[in-house]
Amino acid sequence: MNIVCIIQARMGSTRLPKKVMKKICGKTVLEHDINRLKLSKNIDEIVIATTTNKEDDEIIKEAERLKVKYYRGAEEDVLSRYYYAAKDSKADVIIRITSDCPCLDYKLLDDMVNIYIKNKDKYDYVNNTLERTYPRGYDIEIFSFVALEEAFNKANLKYEREHVTPYIYDKKNNFRILCYKNNQDYSKYRITLDTKEDLKVIESIYEGLYEKKGYFLLNDVIEFLNNNPKIADINKNIEQKKLGE
Repeated sequence: MNIVCIIQARMGSTRLPKKVMKKICGKTVLEHDINRLKLSKNIDEIVIATTTNKEDDEIIKEAERLKVKYYRGAEEDVLSRYYYAAKDSKADVIIRITSDCPCLDYKLLDDMVNIYIKNKDKYDYVNNTLERTYPRGYDIEIFSFVALEEAFNKANLKYEREHVTPYIYDKKNNFRILCYKNNQDYSKYRITLDTKEDLKVIESIYEGLYEKKGYFLLNDVIEFLNNNPKIADINKNIEQKKLGE
């Protein structure tokens, strides 16, 4: 079983342009993403899925510097980008990660992959996003290549192509879905990178934890934010963009 983690990344973010190349503690956001994922015991290959736009040449240079495979495809049709990246890597299982999650917990990812592997005959799609108990920025989706291929071939709505998994989690399509939940609800926290306020929060987390602990885990972040409520408040009113925006 070939498990491939595909990270979608582009320079053209509308709210915070070039966010994946912002530097935090001397490393780009994309480098932090990749270094965290390399700590996983369950990933066979990491692939950055970016666009054919000229501005994304910078992401390719970063991927080459970090010795990570990449795939370039359509900017708006992210589903096709995932499909061809997965096909090119001969993936059996795909982990979907977005590049705006530089605090992602690799142990959480491994726990979810283990659940998927143990139950692969029962579930097509394991996620911690549909019934949210984890903060934004800890989003993980795991699905079979078979499910991805069906979505690629049959999804025809714009938002289904832009966001990769809506076709899979639409109940009418009858995929078998497991929602992975935490025993405590931390969904009030926002630890994703989409605005200047988000960047301030993530920079503060890294400055508080990275030098002491290296690649810190979710529990470290929750403890830090509980002890520093003013930092958690910086981006608490930021609204997440809705599907199709």
